[in-house]
Amino acid sequence: MAKVEFVTIKAEEIKFGRNNFIEVARKVAKTEEGENEFISISKGFYLPENAGKRFRNSVSLPSDDDTAAKVAELLKTI
Repeated sequence: MAKVEFVTIKAEEIKFGRNNFIEVARKVAKTEEGENEFISISKGFYLPENAGKRFRNSVSLPSDDDTAAKVAELLKTI
């Protein structure tokens, strides 16, 4: 099985509720066979007393501009 290394290029968080957040990030998955860039949208929560954060759910999308534009438009209109 190939080892996968995930590298975060850029990430932004949107805080909501008491201690929840949504993270939108551009990431790269690197293996011996090559690299795959993608966009990750994750939901998570902050641990008590500044002990870090945990992720609950995540979805990955292709990083091409056309797909990103279509998803952004759907989010605005749905």
